[in-house]
Amino acid sequence: MKAKDLRAKSAPELGEELLKLRREQFNLRMARATGQAAKPDQFSKVRRNIARVKTVLAQSRQGGGK
Repeated sequence: MKAKDLRAKSAPELGEELLKLRREQFNLRMARATGQAAKPDQFSKVRRNIARVKTVLAQSRQGGGK
């Protein structure tokens, strides 16, 4: 997921994307807790994607966007 792609989305779409990523993060944590974690690299990827979405949301609220 690239920030450029995220900037093309509206605020409600970004909110939905953030919710989806948070659910995925929760599911990964639950899988790790039960010993079923298949891809350990997914934790950092999801965390970075959440940070990207939150950054783009904050920039759009400020009126920035670049």
